[in-house]
Amino acid sequence: MSYKYVLFDLDGTLTDPYEGISKSVQYSLSSFGIEENDENVLKKFIGPPLKESFMRFYGFDEEKALKAVEKYRERYITTGVYENALIDGVKETLSILKENGIAIYLATSKPQPLAEIILEHFGITGYFDFIGGADFNHSRDEKWQVIEYVFKNSGIKDTENALMIGDRMHDIIGAKKTGIKCLCVLCGYGSREEFAEYEADYVVETIPEILDFIL
Repeated sequence: MSYKYVLFDLDGTLTDPYEGISKSVQYSLSSFGIEENDENVLKKFIGPPLKESFMRFYGFDEEKALKAVEKYRERYITTGVYENALIDGVKETLSILKENGIAIYLATSKPQPLAEIILEHFGITGYFDFIGGADFNHSRDEKWQVIEYVFKNSGIKDTENALMIGDRMHDIIGAKKTGIKCLCVLCGYGSREEFAEYEADYVVETIPEILDFIL
């Protein structure tokens, strides 16, 4: 099936943010006297809202989790945001989509101002018709809220022609809640087992393979 509107997740889909996120999580946890060096634990912070992760993985209550997010951002905003790498094939794929008249949007749980910095840093801002993300006051933390925000601000009404592309269960859940299909990529931080459990509509190994489902 072809699609007119493509919404991309950011972390793990367009970029590999592990270094910046993991070091900023460690910085935050250290302020609570916690030392975390388990790579498998740190990788779990890529994708979900930060507050949710601090609560889930360390048993923080909401107030403590919000303080942890503030500490995380102390480092991430100045340093971690740039400790990032573009995933193979992203620029070429975005270019082909644009050449074929596909409208491209960002739908990320990362705060929108930080997402804008990252897209600009990698020189791919111009491919996007609208950049949608969370905000710093936590009113748009869930992926479905970000997707609806993109639809509202872009005037998209025929959502059956929209496709969400991501790498974690939150992308699938958000897509289902807003009534659109979700394609998951294995070049990020999700697994075939996760995608099967949450019933992704499509799964591909690499970013360029998404073109087979869009064009």
